[in-house]
Order: sequence, then C-alpha cells, then structure tokens
Amino acid sequence: MRLFVSGLRKLSRRLATYLTFGLLAGLLALIIIAVAASGGRGQSDGAANPLAIVTFPGAYDLILSFILGLGGLFAVVYGAAIAGSEWTWGTLKTAVARGESRSRYVLATFAAIAVVAALGLLAAFGIGVVAAIVGATIANIPLDGIGNAAALGQLPEHFARGWSAIVMEGALGFAIATLTRSQLAGIGAGIAFYFGEGFASLFLPDVVKYLPFNLASTAVGNGGFGGNGGGGGPAATTTPLSADFALLLVAVWLVASLVVAAGFTERAEITG
Repeated sequence: MRLFVSGLRKLSRRLATYLTFGLLAGLLALIIIAVAASGGRGQSDGAANPLAIVTFPGAYDLILSFILGLGGLFAVVYGAAIAGSEWTWGTLKTAVARGESRSRYVLATFAAIAVVAALGLLAAFGIGVVAAIVGATIANIPLDGIGNAAALGQLPEHFARGWSAIVMEGALGFAIATLTRSQLAGIGAGIAFYFGEGFASLFLPDVVKYLPFNLASTAVGNGGFGGNGGGGGPAATTTPLSADFALLLVAVWLVASLVVAAGFTERAEITG
C-alpha cells in the first residue's frame, strides 16, 4: 500500500499524466464542438448522422466510444512513458537500493497507473458530455434524452469494460518499455504495434482478432458502442468473438504483460 500511494503521488505530479489525458479530452471536445458548429454539413447520403454525438442519450455511448477507440493509443504511450522513466531517470535503481522488492515496486507502479487511467477516463468523459451539451445548444438540438434512465443505467458496465481495455493497453506499453528500458523505444514500439495490428487485420483477420487492440474493441462491444479500438476491429469475413470472451482474453493479455514486466525487472541488471 505504501508503494501504491507513493506511485499515485508521483503520477499526480508528472507532466505526462496531464498531457496524455488533457490531449485526449481536448481533442474530444474540439471534435464535438466542430461537428455541432458545422450543423452536420457535408454529410453524404446513407452516412451516419454526425450530429448523433450531440444528441442524447446516444451521445453517451458515442463519446465513450471515441475515448476508448483513441484512448488505446494514449494508454500505450502513457504506460510506456511511465515504465521507461523508471529506468532512464534511475528511480527504479533508487528503490531497489533502499531494499524494495523489484516485482512489488513494478506492480505497485502499474496499479497506480490503472487508478490514474480510471480517473482520466472519467474526466475525459465528463468533459465530453459538457462539450456535447454545448454542441447540442449550438446545433439547436433538444436535451430531452440527457436524463434517460436506461442509457445512464448502462454506463457503469460500459465504463468497467472500457477501463479494463484501457488498462490492458497501458500494460502492453508498460511491458514494452520495461523490456527496452527506454521511454522513446517503448513509445515507438507501442505505437508501431497499435497501427501494425490495424494493418495486419487486412491480411490476417483470424489471427488479429486475438491481439490486444482488437480484443479491447470487441470487449467493450464492437457494434454501436465499442468503436474501433485501434486494431481495426475484426474483419467481416471472420467469426467474431463474443464480448465476454474478449474481455476474458483482455485479462489474459493484462496479466501476461505484467508478468513479463515484473519477471524481466527481477532478473535485469540495474546499472547507471
């Protein structure tokens, strides 16, 4: 608990924390306001209504879909940035020198990242909802559905699934940066993995659907809710995984990433 609290305090002062979630929330708000200000102009026949993102209660799911879809990339980068800094800044060496367990330190650090991710997700969603309300006002769309009980009742489950997916993606970046012992290498490799999985889905859809970003998309509901979790989503020619099974595999990827990170740290030679 002491290491976990210390990790939270450390992350609360990190520029990467505010930059990562601030960019995500800011981009979301800008897109929503821009769509509302355009009044849906430029919409082609048969295309989805762009003003749906400022029309409640459907706006709740669309906002969360956007956060989870783009948030996967931000989560990988954030996890890699924090893990890499432990090596490049020498904080891991300092902790080990004072007698801390390497594995416990790594796991406590990631537990703090998971909590920060939950708070960042809530903050981004709240900002997105406020932006949608402003956008609806700009576009002269009534706010009658904002208090829809059915939509509000589904949000906790959507949040829980989305948070699990975001945490797994963060763990992936965390593990990559730990293996490379570098922020830049971890971030670069994580981004390459993110976009590479989407590209590979064009050729190997039956394999890619078991990879982390596609699983994250499927676990939160790849239909009207989940969006494209960065991996492009399972191709239409494949047999899709159920959301619950995908969530189970998300947990497997999460645990595997943390085992790799902790195992490598236990055996690594810490110098510098």
